[in-house]
Amino acid sequence: MNNLWELPNPLPAQEQFDVLLQTPTITVERIISTGQVTPSGQWYDQDKAEWVILLQGLAQIIYDTGEVFDLVKGDYLLIATHQKHRVSFTSQDPPCIWLALHLD
Repeated sequence: MNNLWELPNPLPAQEQFDVLLQTPTITVERIISTGQVTPSGQWYDQDKAEWVILLQGLAQIIYDTGEVFDLVKGDYLLIATHQKHRVSFTSQDPPCIWLALHLD
C-alpha cells in the first residue's frame, strides 16, 4: 500500500490494521474501521502511548473516566500509557481511516 486513502474492495468485515513503519520505539499503522466498536464492558489498557488522527469518517472514543471524544476528519488525540479507553462508534459511510502512532 502506498496511499493512505486507498481502500480495499470489498471493505473488510473486521477492522483492518496495516503496519506502515516499525522501529524499536515507534509503530505507525493505518486502521480501517467500518462500524466496529470495542465490545461493551471491554477497555483497552495499553503499555504504550498512542497518538491517533482520524483521516476520514466519524468516530467516538470514551475514557473510563467518562470523558468522551467525538472525532471528525482531521481530529487527533494522544492517549496516555495505561489510559483505559474504548471506541464506541465508527462510521460505515464513509469508513474510518485512522493513522495511529504507538510510542515508547
